[in-house]
Amino acid sequence: QLQLMESGGASVQAGGSLTLSCKASGIIATSCMGWFRQTPSKEREGIAMISGSGIPQYDDSVKGRVSIYKDYTKNTLYLRIDSLTPEDTAMYYCAAVRIKFRFLDQLRPGNFEYWGQGTQVTVSS
Repeated sequence: QLQLMESGGASVQAGGSLTLSCKASGIIATSCMGWFRQTPSKEREGIAMISGSGIPQYDDSVKGRVSIYKDYTKNTLYLRIDSLTPEDTAMYYCAAVRIKFRFLDQLRPGNFEYWGQGTQVTVSS
């Protein structure tokens, strides 16, 4: 069982940057992990994923503005988002699956086993 806890969500101005954290209770080197986001009017969508060995992949909707990375010594996953816009406003979730690698087209909620509670990001113009 892997427990995940996100933090770092905040209310920020458009154009700013934010780094979200996801602390894992277990070893993250053996798990593929991802970041998803959801608003009340949209389904949960995956935006970034990183393999057990640290290979990042990004959805086209955020590519170039987002960076996903891990700190293995802290068992923590991070997501940095630059050039924030109001369209980035959402609840952000980290997720993990006990598989070391997934292809980008598998970045869907049903392909991940473990979820955090989410952290809210609100971007104002």
